[in-house]
Amino acid sequence: MDSSLHEVWLAAAGSPFLPAVGKDSQFLVGFVLLLLGVSATGVFALNRSLVNVFAVGIPASLALAYGVVYMFCAVGVYV
Repeated sequence: MDSSLHEVWLAAAGSPFLPAVGKDSQFLVGFVLLLLGVSATGVFALNRSLVNVFAVGIPASLALAYGVVYMFCAVGVYV
């Protein structure tokens, strides 16, 4: 299927992008994710086992990573 760029542009104009987290609430979401990540990291530090790596450690690192990204986007610094 070979469509021109103009056709793709016109098709995309009918469906605007709506982000999952609005611009006004990015700071709150980022701050909550950072707090959740830091507290989960503390729980993981108290009881380090192989089960807790998957149950607490990986979700904590993901919460920290997404929290930092949302915090930077909320203040206008894009990474």
